[in-house]
Order: sequence, then structure tokens, then C-alpha cells
Amino acid sequence: MYDVNTHDVRRYFAHVWQNRLNPLQLDALQQKALRIIEAHPEYQVYLENIEDYLDKNWTPEEGQTNPFLHLSLHLSIQEQVGINQPFGIRTIHQKLVGMYNDNWVKAEDEMMEALVETIWQAQRHNQGLDVNAYMTRLRRLVGLGEEDDRRLNPHEVQNHFAKK
Repeated sequence: MYDVNTHDVRRYFAHVWQNRLNPLQLDALQQKALRIIEAHPEYQVYLENIEDYLDKNWTPEEGQTNPFLHLSLHLSIQEQVGINQPFGIRTIHQKLVGMYNDNWVKAEDEMMEALVETIWQAQRHNQGLDVNAYMTRLRRLVGLGEEDDRRLNPHEVQNHFAKK
């Protein structure tokens, strides 16, 4: 497991932004992060003045979006798409990008809503992430419903094999 805190995440994105003029010195994940940052100019001011924003809280109640959470969710979705996990997410991403005239930011923003809802439900019910619910939410974005076969959730793996 990684021991990452809020400051680490914020400094990570700031470091990537500060090194944008030397993109070849960035690793593959940092290059993905840079592409995401470049697509969000409204967040660049936070990265340029990172020390002023290390402890800032953005709250939905005040109509605010946490820019670092937003950037991180894009990165998470791109990583999921890159390895096609959960299986089928790459195809959904491609279809959504096509539906939004090659606007990957808009497509991922839609996917992000499904991811956030799935995480929220898991936290609310004190359960692991439900990959079936997540994929159903994603599939609905491209006009599909639930899958025919239920997937085994990561938190169910141990119990599944213990029963056999």
C-alpha cells in the first residue's frame, strides 16, 4: 500500500506542472498527469502557488470542486482504461470519447460521476467497491444496461475461494 496524504498528492501535481517544459524528463504517469493539467487551465493557478493551497478545503456545499481530487480522478480513470480494468472500461471510454466528438475530458468527467457514486456507495454502506454497480453506471452512459454475468468483486475474492 502507498502512504500518500493530501499534501503529497497536491505536491505531485505541482511538481508535474513545474516540470512541464521538460516533458521528456517526466515518467509515463507524470506525462498523463501533465496532459490532464493542460486540459484544465482553471486549476493551474493552484499548482503555481501550491504552498497556498496545501491545506485548503473545497466543499460541495460551497459549490466548489476540489481541483486535486478532480485531477486525481482523471488519472485514475486513465489508468483503468490503460489496463482495461474493470474489463470493458476501455471500450466504454472509446465510445464516450466518440460520442463527445473526441473530447476525452468530457467523456472522463461523465465516467468520473460513475466512479464517485460507486465510491460513495461503498463508503456509505461500509463495503468494498462494487465493480458490477460501477460497470452498470458506466454502461448506461453509452446506452447499455447491466451485464449478463455478475463479476466477482475484489473484496469477495477470499470468501469465494474459501467456499470452494
